[in-house]
Amino acid sequence: MEVGTFFSPVSLSPHIRPSRRSFQSFSYPSIRYSLDLQQKKNGSYKGPKPKRDWLGDWVSRNDDAVRSLPIYVGGFSLLAVLFNRTVSGIAPVADAGSSQSRADLLALGLAVTNVLTGLVWLSIRPKSIYVVNPQGVECQNIRSDLPTFLVSELLWLWDSLSAVTCCRSLIVVYEGSCLLQIGVAAESASGEGLAMSVDATALMEGSLYKGAMKSGTQSYLANLSLYPGRSQLPFLPGNTQAVILQPFGNKGIAIVGGNMVRGFTTSDQAWITLIAEKLDATLSAYFTMSVQEAVES
Repeated sequence: MEVGTFFSPVSLSPHIRPSRRSFQSFSYPSIRYSLDLQQKKNGSYKGPKPKRDWLGDWVSRNDDAVRSLPIYVGGFSLLAVLFNRTVSGIAPVADAGSSQSRADLLALGLAVTNVLTGLVWLSIRPKSIYVVNPQGVECQNIRSDLPTFLVSELLWLWDSLSAVTCCRSLIVVYEGSCLLQIGVAAESASGEGLAMSVDATALMEGSLYKGAMKSGTQSYLANLSLYPGRSQLPFLPGNTQAVILQPFGNKGIAIVGGNMVRGFTTSDQAWITLIAEKLDATLSAYFTMSVQEAVES
């Protein structure tokens, strides 16, 4: 069979440009899942049923009782050993040659271990994580010489982050200057309800900025209070819980402040990286064009 039988020649007029091929959108019928309630009532339903962890639910509801349980077990064991030794008529002084004394000493050791375990469980409790209200002033500072499309891009970044993540503060520093400071910021020293401005020069000299730019990857400070570099971000609210440092190539950085410890999920971090790449391309193209225009003029 010849190949020519499958394909027919197509002649294009030199005056007619081939149009982009349009793809049809196919609508697939929606699939509905129905359940016969009568069969379910009669117990003839054979489908999957959700599993429930009864033990885990009971432990979570009775956390204090579970933590105290080793103390009760250990105390009861101590009383049982003493009662058994009293009733059995054995001498109060332990005798190493007696098998009963050795068993009692072992039981006393296990009972004391249970009591100490219960005390440790009661003293060590997981710290509850909750959302805090940032302490500061609302601000929206944008560099005045930026074009409209770039301002729209920056505001879109803020709207996206604040809507779907725990972001409550956003700072964008690029080419040695602060392009955007929006959200909740620390109050200035004047105390007139003004936001503390971002000192881009001091920020770029800090170890946090240098470390993020050197690695070239996102840096996530899940619990900001544990990091000594917190003092390098004085423009953020004092109770900022978490911070993401997202570099823009080697030219700038975005500082994203959150209101919850470990509030940025893995998906949030990956998404912030992607939109940072998009913004980096826009900023790089704009500043490159600005430099070329300045050279030509």
